[in-house]
Amino acid sequence: MDAILGGLRDSLRRGWDAAVTGGGRLDSVGVDSWGVDYGLLGPDGRLLEEPVCYRDGRTAGVMQAVFARVPRDEIYARTGIQFLPLNTLYQLFAHARDGFPAGARRLLLIPDLCHHFLCGSQVSEATNASTTQLLHAGTGAWDEELLGRLGLPRELMPVVAEPGADLGRLTPELRADLGVGALRVLAPATHDTASAVAGTPLEPGWAYVSSGTWSLVGVELHQPVLTGAACAASFTNERGLAGTVRFLKNVMGLWILESCRREWEAEAPGFDLDGLLAGVAGSDAFPGFVFPDDPRFFNPASMTAEVKAALAESGQAAPDGPMGLAKVVLDSLALRYASVLDTIEALTGHPVPGIHVVGGGSQNDYLNQATADAAGRPVRAGPAEATAAGNLVAQALACGELASLEDGRRRVARTVPPRSFTPRRARAWEQARRRYRGIEAHFEGRAAGSDAG
Repeated sequence: MDAILGGLRDSLRRGWDAAVTGGGRLDSVGVDSWGVDYGLLGPDGRLLEEPVCYRDGRTAGVMQAVFARVPRDEIYARTGIQFLPLNTLYQLFAHARDGFPAGARRLLLIPDLCHHFLCGSQVSEATNASTTQLLHAGTGAWDEELLGRLGLPRELMPVVAEPGADLGRLTPELRADLGVGALRVLAPATHDTASAVAGTPLEPGWAYVSSGTWSLVGVELHQPVLTGAACAASFTNERGLAGTVRFLKNVMGLWILESCRREWEAEAPGFDLDGLLAGVAGSDAFPGFVFPDDPRFFNPASMTAEVKAALAESGQAAPDGPMGLAKVVLDSLALRYASVLDTIEALTGHPVPGIHVVGGGSQNDYLNQATADAAGRPVRAGPAEATAAGNLVAQALACGELASLEDGRRRVARTVPPRSFTPRRARAWEQARRRYRGIEAHFEGRAAGSDAG
């Protein structure tokens, strides 16, 4: 956490200096981050221990213990959040089992910890709080009955604040140390995907893909979808900016390719990823497919070995060399996006006419084109920094600099015009879809039959 806060201090100093140099004025600051991870504060407001990463193994088997106390269908009906072992609910249950540090008084998620460091606030912003699977989907407050039945301490949970909340001023100590003014600390949509969606110039009805380590594939709604079908399909209803609901599904994302890249670089220093992707784009063949959301890809000792093993288990020959494996990963990811979009249409009853890809993955033009081809829908890509843009939109709304969320999105589109990709090679990709569907059905069937679900 010290490294994160050190980066925050550096950013504040640089931002202040840049504003002064440009003849402007820095008025506010707000932090967004990933979800679910948290830290515990003591009575003096100090962090008692390092937060634990969601990829840690402490939640192994915890979902079954939770479901023994509260059935999974009831948890979904109450919270609307998909079942992932990394959710705060299961992390906190494991923490309670192992014992909280002495003197624990308040639980704060990562961006809330950053805001606490900046101004001393101890609240939880709603978009990130909704990822915990402990927030009631109807009331927007902590589900006290769920906490009680699971034996989780209600007194640790902070007040929930809406995005745009004014959390206070930068502490005098930080102002003096950094040489900056009394900045307002404003809560943006603190979950990075909520900020990314806010910074996406969405067309009406279009889906978004926030593409990075994870890919978040969904649509923006005004009411949660809490049906049994949505639960069975593992869709989540997270809070968004301006009272919206992000109805989405987590897909493993570029974590698989990034993990492979690290192995290839270790074997061949100076490995050329751009050259690899150019080679992938020049190939019309489909060497094979894997199911990106297979748990085996979550944090294996060797990602390349897992991809090859997954191919072998489904009767497919592993291609030779990094280029073939990269194409397997990227084609499979595009086909997974297409499958999720089909499910969204079925669950919401509304057509999805196009896809807007943002985040770091939006810079991968092969994946953008493959997504258009696999889904048979137009794709728009960019901005890569949609999360930062959405954070700015939320702060600008809170400061009265923007009239509405749509006003903010229009400004983003003017500043960073999206790139367009049109579906092509329809027959070849339909054949690929048929091959992929069989693999997906096998792995989803296996997952549905497991206790973890």
